[in-house]
Amino acid sequence: QVQLVESGGGLVQAGGSLKLSCVASGGTFSRYTMEWFRQAPGKEREFVGGIRSIGGNIAYVDSVKGRFTIARDNAKNTMYLQMNSLKPEDTAVYYCAAENRPIITRKPDYWGQGTQVTVSS
Repeated sequence: QVQLVESGGGLVQAGGSLKLSCVASGGTFSRYTMEWFRQAPGKEREFVGGIRSIGGNIAYVDSVKGRFTIARDNAKNTMYLQMNSLKPEDTAVYYCAAENRPIITRKPDYWGQGTQVTVSS
């Protein structure tokens, strides 16, 4: 069983930056493909991006390409989401998730509790 804990959310003005962290415990972190999702009020949860366990290939949803960067540090059991040039439409609860497989299927096996990101205009 993997436990995931996100941190780093908060309130930021449009154009600003935030860095989210996700710390994993209870499993072998390097074996998991890690992903970020977000859910805005009144909307369905959407995939933001992910990083594979093998090869480190990274995928992003089109709306964040060039602004968001995903990275992982297997030695620290941590995944990061660097968010730059934030827009009000990025406001959402951001979730860390883990898949017990080497590819990104967007169907995680484990979820964190989420961290709120609010971007003011």
